[in-house]
Amino acid sequence: METTRPIVLSIAGLDPCGGAGLLADIKTFEQHKVYGLGICSAQTLQNENEFFDIRWEDTDAIIYAIEKMLLCYEVKTVKIGIVKNIAVLNKIVSFIHQKNKSIKIVIDTIFKSSSGFDFWEEAMNEDFLFEIFSKAFLITPNFNEAIQLVKNSDAKEAAIKLSTYCNVLLKGGHNSEESGVDYLFTKNDVEKLLPTATKKITTKHGSGCVLSAAIVSNLALGFDLPISCLNAKKYIEQFLSSNESLLGYHYA
Repeated sequence: METTRPIVLSIAGLDPCGGAGLLADIKTFEQHKVYGLGICSAQTLQNENEFFDIRWEDTDAIIYAIEKMLLCYEVKTVKIGIVKNIAVLNKIVSFIHQKNKSIKIVIDTIFKSSSGFDFWEEAMNEDFLFEIFSKAFLITPNFNEAIQLVKNSDAKEAAIKLSTYCNVLLKGGHNSEESGVDYLFTKNDVEKLLPTATKKITTKHGSGCVLSAAIVSNLALGFDLPISCLNAKKYIEQFLSSNESLLGYHYA
């Protein structure tokens, strides 16, 4: 029996149906045999079909919780999910970066829930975003999110520009030309990640959360970025093929 596990931290919203956010992240961490810590960025009221309400947590309280967790535990990687706006994102990323630059920060750039609710409350300033991303290790936008991050560009052009600041996993779930094909952009390279699933896959609530949490887990376990993304892709495909409902099951 193992005696220690690498420690990871999720900063994300609480989804009471357990499909997305903190609960989905913790399920994913446990399946990967890493120890997951969780800090709530928002209380949401939703299920896999509808989004009803959200209550954002106080930013100072989030920072205070992060400070205490980093003092108590040797955190290897951090995943950031929904936050109120880019100002809050900047405070969180900057604080972690200031406390420990060796922590790999993965930002899941979630602008909208799968049921259509918009999270970010303000227009995005590109220069400010790029400054934030320069302190992160990886961001994980889908095609639609990448276009929102970089004005007047298609998704791949946006990912190339973003990769000058940090690594970018461009998720292919919304890619009409190559469904399920992801692209990993680094500063000097791009790698195409093909689907590996042989079973039928169906859409799942919270799939983006699960994928980024799986990447965070693999990074904490010591795998390099390409292998971490590939392992996470295999995990998410298993999750997507676990049943035909919108709520997926987690398997090791």
